Amino acid sequence: MKDKNRSKWEIGRLWKTLTYFEVIPLISKIQKILSPLQATKVNQLGQIKMGKILVVGATGGVGKRVVRQLLANDYSVRALVRDINQAQKLFGEQVELFEADFIIPETLTPQLMESVTAVICCTGTKVQPVEGDTANREKYYQGIKFYLPEVVDTPEMVEYQGIKNLVQVVRQYIQPTTEKMLFDFTNSTTQIKEIWGAVDDVVMGGVSQSNLRLNSNRAIFSGVVSTDNNGGFASVRTRNFNPPFDLSDYEGIELRVTGDGKRYKFITRCEGKWDGIGYCYSFDTIYNFPTTIRVPFRDLIPVFRAKTVPDAGEFDSSKVYSMQLMLSKFEYDGKLNPKFEPGNFSLDIEYIKAYGSKAKPQFVMISSAGVTRPNRPGINLAEEPPAVRMNDQLGGILTWKLQGEEAVRNSGLTYTIIRPCALTEQPGDKLLWVEQGDNLKGQVSRDAIATMAIAAINSPLAVNKTFEVREETQTGKVDWQALFSNLQPDS
Repeated sequence: MKDKNRSKWEIGRLWKTLTYFEVIPLISKIQKILSPLQATKVNQLGQIKMGKILVVGATGGVGKRVVRQLLANDYSVRALVRDINQAQKLFGEQVELFEADFIIPETLTPQLMESVTAVICCTGTKVQPVEGDTANREKYYQGIKFYLPEVVDTPEMVEYQGIKNLVQVVRQYIQPTTEKMLFDFTNSTTQIKEIWGAVDDVVMGGVSQSNLRLNSNRAIFSGVVSTDNNGGFASVRTRNFNPPFDLSDYEGIELRVTGDGKRYKFITRCEGKWDGIGYCYSFDTIYNFPTTIRVPFRDLIPVFRAKTVPDAGEFDSSKVYSMQLMLSKFEYDGKLNPKFEPGNFSLDIEYIKAYGSKAKPQFVMISSAGVTRPNRPGINLAEEPPAVRMNDQLGGILTWKLQGEEAVRNSGLTYTIIRPCALTEQPGDKLLWVEQGDNLKGQVSRDAIATMAIAAINSPLAVNKTFEVREETQTGKVDWQALFSNLQPDS
């Protein structure tokens, strides 16, 4: 006999849910063919929230390599350049260009730092060979050919005053490195709206209904939850992130919410399955009162259809595929949500972000090995590389580089200062040797220094460290974490 008390189940809503989240493989393929723009929306999210890397000196030998490697790794890049036409020839439309001269502080406007999370500074005094007999200008040092140069820029302005100007603007506007904004609903876009969809108990025959709508300064998760037809939950969930978020450097997720006094769940997943294990955290809200909820990754509970899965292991925060907010009749393992009531509900969300990362370098400076040697007592200049021996002839270039380093070290920013030995055009495929104390000699590829600079902005182990680097003779992959961990922080 038909149950007269059973509410009408809407199969159309189930179909809408399954197609929106691409649960049915064949239908998903057809959707992507017919609507390729829709398929790229979630791909773009990670780039939007990553923040920009500002490269200063982007058209130089190391700088252009830094830019190209950042682009190859899907970073959003802004380049500070003196000549925008030259930069466009190098990078085309791939890079956001900002024309300014850091020697002139008035050109370093706040717009330069908008959305910037880290700076890689590859500037240097421009030098060129002097006129005259080539044979007399060619010299060799440790097998490296070089030419006796003349200084075009003023080292004091480029190596010191320019760096000082840059640091002053960076420290005013750079974003903190201990948090990563994932969804800022106070500045919502249609793109964010397209990522979230409803997953209500219609998937099991229920009639609850919910949605996530965008207000002027927040997202509102609201609807009606019903226990009819053995249902009792309503939720909104993101489509799978592609690629998944890597939040392994963070402690957990933070939400800023204003609730209705009910108890909700935050759910995330470290696999791309639709009906796989979700990692859950329940939180209470206070009626009409803003609350900051912190969800430590270590406190997430592995759950499959409201039943805990003790042998599932800890949440893998390096592969965050999706996020979900839920109001449910059930807590876990058959226990009831102590604050559940059927009917209307509403939860306002200001933002969702990752929190608790260890500080990473905000400013990476490419300096030079030998900066302390020209004025070091007892130094035998005859045994030093050309740049050290010729420091006075080059306008005190190394002396001013050292002063620029000091401006960075005294800025209050977290930093890494890389002092490469003689730079070459060779491939960056060699193992690297690092030391501290400014005694190192040798050579190193510009490609390798660019790779090192990018590794530094991603490593808490590189914070507030100054070191020299040269390449070894053997090829191999560098273990950046091991390399940085062996160095001592500056005193």
